[in-house]
Amino acid sequence: MPQARYRLVDTRTTPYYHCISRCVRRAFLCGFDSLSGKNFDHRKQWLLDRIKQLSGVFAIDVCAYAIMSNHFHLVLHVDTASAESWSDEEVLFRWLSLHKAPFVVQKYQTGEQLNSIEQEALSSTIDSWRSRLADLSWYMRCLNEFVARCANAEEKCTGRFWEGRFKSQALLDEAALFSCMAYVDLNPIRAGLSESLEDSEFTSIQERLRHFAAKSSRSPGNAWLSPLKNEIGCSGTSRIPLSQESYFSLVDWTGRAIREEKHGAIPAEISPILERLGVDQSNWVTNTRYFGNRFYRGVGRLNQLKRLAAITGQCWVQGKNQVDQFYASIDSSRPTNSG
Repeated sequence: MPQARYRLVDTRTTPYYHCISRCVRRAFLCGFDSLSGKNFDHRKQWLLDRIKQLSGVFAIDVCAYAIMSNHFHLVLHVDTASAESWSDEEVLFRWLSLHKAPFVVQKYQTGEQLNSIEQEALSSTIDSWRSRLADLSWYMRCLNEFVARCANAEEKCTGRFWEGRFKSQALLDEAALFSCMAYVDLNPIRAGLSESLEDSEFTSIQERLRHFAAKSSRSPGNAWLSPLKNEIGCSGTSRIPLSQESYFSLVDWTGRAIREEKHGAIPAEISPILERLGVDQSNWVTNTRYFGNRFYRGVGRLNQLKRLAAITGQCWVQGKNQVDQFYASIDSSRPTNSG
């Protein structure tokens, strides 16, 4: 039974979430629709531009993204500490870059004197907006509603564009985070649309690789993406705890194994990464390839899933068998980094 989003997202447990939105029925987000003969590739840029815009407004960082023909993936980091540190003026500036100001805010901005009731209403409004700017549901709402309106206007129609509310998975530790990021970045390769990471259009891995290759130039690169541990010149507030070289190697090897339908031996430079993450190396490729189907509302060790279930009011934990396969046989009580 579906649960309210506020019960599924708890930033005290983890700030990292995998979000997916899919178009309704045969509607095309991007790509070539053989039924209608129309090509909607230009919509990929709509979506990417909107994601970049929202990342400059919300206290939510993008760790990974992939834009496909009828759906898209985002791995997001909710930075509540940043939102709490913003001044009231910054909250107003950020929110009003997307929405119209109500009367009391307009009056405040023109310098008019506010009475006690209006001042209280203004304070309440700012508090509400501050909370929304660190809210996963509001981020996805501002993204999906914008794209739906643009698509419906282009096709001169009305009605639903997305099949329903977005799906989210809590990523409870580093192993879950990196496996999910790799899964997202490898979507075009898994779908047979690309042969290499460099050719995987509209993915975060392609953008990171291009920026890495051009880092000696003055290109602004991918400064809007949440940076990997040793990326230089990025303005993200929270760095992902893995070096860019290690992440590139991990995703590249995983992609080759997926494309060739065989895992083979794990290279010497990859094995230490998987050992540090505490995952079962023999099952890494399988779990990363089918990440979206193998895991449900959360991904992490069993004790982490139980804690998430207790906090979000669920009576049971789904995915125990998948968790047992994904993680190596280690002491589950060992502290792990949940972000």
